[in-house]
Amino acid sequence: MNRRKTRKIKVGNLFIGGNSPISVQSMTNTDTRDIKSTINQIKRLERVGCEIVRLAVPNMEAARAIGEIKRKVHIPLVADIHFDYRLAMEVIARGVDKIRINPGNIGSQERVEAIAKAARKAKISIRVGVNAGSLKLPSPDRTLRTEFDESDISHRGKLSKAKKMVALALQYVRILEKQNFYQIVISLKASDVPTAIQAYRLISEKTDYPLHLGITEAGTEFSGSIKSALGIGVLLSEGIGDTIRVSLTASPEEEVRVGYEILKALKLRSFGPEIISCPTCSRCQIDLIKIANEVERRLQPIFQQRSLIAGSEPSRLYPLKVAIMGCVVNGPGEAREADVGIAGGKGVGLLFRRGKVIRKVKEEEMINVLLGEIEKESKRRE
Repeated sequence: MNRRKTRKIKVGNLFIGGNSPISVQSMTNTDTRDIKSTINQIKRLERVGCEIVRLAVPNMEAARAIGEIKRKVHIPLVADIHFDYRLAMEVIARGVDKIRINPGNIGSQERVEAIAKAARKAKISIRVGVNAGSLKLPSPDRTLRTEFDESDISHRGKLSKAKKMVALALQYVRILEKQNFYQIVISLKASDVPTAIQAYRLISEKTDYPLHLGITEAGTEFSGSIKSALGIGVLLSEGIGDTIRVSLTASPEEEVRVGYEILKALKLRSFGPEIISCPTCSRCQIDLIKIANEVERRLQPIFQQRSLIAGSEPSRLYPLKVAIMGCVVNGPGEAREADVGIAGGKGVGLLFRRGKVIRKVKEEEMINVLLGEIEKESKRRE
C-alpha cells in the first residue's frame, strides 16, 4: 500500500509524517497533578513501546507539573488543552513537546493566535484535534462552507457531520497558518466508525498535513479494540494516517499493544512477536488455547525489556513470527514458515525453528520449550 505524502512534523525527538514510521500513541489516565503516579505510568508505557504520550491538563496545577514530568521521562509529551488557552501558554513555558487544541471549545481566534505565536517561538507542534462529541459550530452552516463547493451540501442546505468536522479543522489550520505556523497535525475523531473514516478521507484530499488517526470513545478493551482496528485499519490500508492512538476503556498499555497489532497485521511496523495460532476444532488434540494464551502472556515482559528506556526504538525491533498450531492439517505448514513454531498431535508436538524440525515435545513441556527456542532466536538476531 502506498502512503499518502505528508509534511514531516517534529514532536520532541520524533517525527510524524513524511517517510517516518507510523507512530503509536497513548494517553495517561492518572491525575497529572500527581507527578509521581504520572511518571510511573509513562515509564510503563515506554516499556511497551509507546512513542508519544498525551496528558490531560485541566487546570494550572496540572500545567505546572509538566516540567518535572518531562525531566523524568523519555518520550515526547503532548498537553491536552480545552477551554482555557492560558493552560497552553503555561505548558509551553514548561517545555511540553506538543499542544492539542480542540476547535470545539478552545475559544476565540485571538486565543488560538496567541497559542500559535508561543508555539512557534518554542519550536513545538500543535494538533488541531476535532472531536465529534464536542463539535460546536457557528450557525448557520454557511460559515463553514468555504472549504466545500455547493455539490458537497445536502438538499437541506447542510453539511454532513464529517464535512463539518473537516471544515472546522481547516478553519483553525488557516488561523495557525496566518501566524506563519505550520508545525500542524490534524485529527478528526468520532465514535462512529463510518463518520470518522469519511472525515479522514475528505481531509486527506484537502491538505498535506500529517493525520493522527483514532476512533474516539471506542469502548471497552474488547469492543473498542474491534472498532479501532476496523476504523484505523481501513484508513491505513488506503495510505491515510501518520500516527495512531487506540482509545480504550482499559489500561493505556493495552492501547499501545492493540496499536502495534493493527500495524503488524497490515505489515506497516514490525515490533515484537506475531503469534499465529489456529482457532481449534475437533481435530485438535492438545490444550491449544491454554498454550497460546500462556505463551503470549509470558512473551510480553521479554519484549518490554527491549524498550525505549534501553535506547532501542520500536521501529528497529525485529519481527518474530511464532506459530502455535493444534493439528496435522495446517499445523506443520504454518509452523515450518514461522521463525519458531510447534505443530501439535495427540499429546505431543513437533518443534520447528526456521523451517526445520528440531525435535518432538510432550504437551506439558510445550510452553517452556517454545519460550526457550524464542529466546535463542532472539539472541541470535541481536
